Amino acid sequence: MNDGPLSQTETRELLARLAHMPKKWLGQNFLIDGNIVRKSLELAEIKAGDRVLEVGPGLGTLTRTLLGAGVELHAVEADPTMVYHLKQSLLPRWPQTFHLTEGDAVEQPLADLVAPADGSFKVVANLPYAISTPWMDAICAGPHPEIMVLMLQREAADRLTAEVGTKHWSAVTAQVSLAFEKVKLHPVPGQSFNPPPKVDSCLLVLKRKPNAQRFSARAREVSRALFTQRRKQVGSSAKNLFPEAADVRAWLEALPSHGLTAQARPEDIPATVWLRL
Repeated sequence: MNDGPLSQTETRELLARLAHMPKKWLGQNFLIDGNIVRKSLELAEIKAGDRVLEVGPGLGTLTRTLLGAGVELHAVEADPTMVYHLKQSLLPRWPQTFHLTEGDAVEQPLADLVAPADGSFKVVANLPYAISTPWMDAICAGPHPEIMVLMLQREAADRLTAEVGTKHWSAVTAQVSLAFEKVKLHPVPGQSFNPPPKVDSCLLVLKRKPNAQRFSARAREVSRALFTQRRKQVGSSAKNLFPEAADVRAWLEALPSHGLTAQARPEDIPATVWLRL
């Protein structure tokens, strides 16, 4: 049996056998371009024995290519029809190396993978727009993977890698910038999918920085809250949201030492300053 990517014809025939219509709310645009599948493995520097997390395996075109390359694969899939198909088609072939979790990737961002403290695992994820930010927030909070290759809408990729001072700078973007270096953004044409999406897509490659840092739980809480009022000055927002918090007050008082004031807006505050919370 072919362990490579599914072709467009194979994808359509498989969807017909499953009597499955792609679900827009799940972001189901199934990859049919073998070159993009192979490019994903190349960008992730996949080799036999790697521990890999896949988000949204769907019909399994990337899944079976990864398994054929000899990785230990942990995958999380929300669609029961896709889970059934994967259990029937791939689990019997790779019972020792394929670990499939049925569930929401936001609630189970690592599937069943117990991430090692040193982050010795990789991520290959096909992220629907709706979950890209909360899923990344969860990933940034735990052990950082050594490399991630993320299939994303181009807008989501730009948002996750935005610069401080821009409209897309956010609490999650700040965390990404502390932990990962943007290595590459590889465009993916719409005809690479069935059905083709109406927006531009890309493969975003992020590599863990040697000095990767992460927000404390408190920094995540405060930054997320202040970014909900991104047009307001952090000083006034903090007084409303954290009126009795001595740590937030001390953080605001220390802003001048970073060349900022309490009149700054959240998007003007660098990641290293949020890190002080």
